[in-house]
Amino acid sequence: TMILTRAALAFSIGCTAARAFSPAARSAFTPMSSASSSSMSRSFGTTTALRANVLKLTEPSKDLLSGVDVFIFDCDGVIWRGDSVIDGIPETLDKLRAMGKKMYFVTNNSTKSRAGYKKKFDSLGLNVPAEEIFSSSFAAAAYLEKTKFKETGKKVYVVGEVGIQEELDLIGVPHFGGPEDGGKAPDMGPGCMVEHDHDVGAVVVGFDRYINYYKIQYAQLCINENPGCEFIATNTDAVTHLTDAQEWAGNGSMVGAIKGCTGREPTVVGKPSPLMIDYLCDKLGLDRERICMVGDRLDTDVLFGTDNGLKSVLVLSGVTSEEKLLSQENTITPDFYADSIVDFFMDEKAKVGVTV
Repeated sequence: TMILTRAALAFSIGCTAARAFSPAARSAFTPMSSASSSSMSRSFGTTTALRANVLKLTEPSKDLLSGVDVFIFDCDGVIWRGDSVIDGIPETLDKLRAMGKKMYFVTNNSTKSRAGYKKKFDSLGLNVPAEEIFSSSFAAAAYLEKTKFKETGKKVYVVGEVGIQEELDLIGVPHFGGPEDGGKAPDMGPGCMVEHDHDVGAVVVGFDRYINYYKIQYAQLCINENPGCEFIATNTDAVTHLTDAQEWAGNGSMVGAIKGCTGREPTVVGKPSPLMIDYLCDKLGLDRERICMVGDRLDTDVLFGTDNGLKSVLVLSGVTSEEKLLSQENTITPDFYADSIVDFFMDEKAKVGVTV
């Protein structure tokens, strides 16, 4: 059995297999800009808004399971909400593994590293190998390695949390900011200014529960005043699940603040980048028509599937409502939708209580 190593986790094509967590294989990672994402969206024709094209999953064994070898799951809103596992998820994952389905877990949340997410899966009683986990914090580090950032001798300023820092440590890229700047406030008295490091060559913006004006100012100074400084966003999700009680402002709000004061568009390295799919197909010999992306968001998860020629299932256990999915304003259509992935085995539930 082939195990995905850091080469897979760098979302690469043609990259040599390496030991899990080895930094080397990150070097084959390439990001997808928002412009190329839009281009792919047009080429795959995902902009239909016909209600008839959105089907609720009613016969999963026939319509889904028989035609899928690999499932790619989003995490927040699909596997858990906040720190609570969604009902029936452990049993559903066990059933899929028993059927021989391969599974990968892809999250745009950058607050944890891959190792951090492994601990979260473990704490929730979910037996998921590290090689199956992808996070946007890892994707940001993979992009920097691909572009040989370390060789420039520059530093990274982090607007985000420890997940980004831990991944940058693994590839030996110097960084500062992050949680350490969470309590800082600039002195804005007469003649005062924020002094910034002119050796910062990239600003990485991820979800940050401790975002403040100091961080925004420092980021804009680096991007606007340091020649060639890159602006990298782990993702641009509008909302996220910090708890299971409500939606919370996502990294789109942090990225938007930096965009607003710099006038720059970021390089986005999280979903819907196609490079992980390219790796799976090229290295493992998988047919992308037999891969299914499962998520709770239309503009990241479902687009990730439709733009890359995959099957896609939207689940209603997260941020997207049935009303929004079926509205005439929605231009992104999954192959099917379901209440949660527990419905993948609704055929079995239908048999319960049947007498002969």
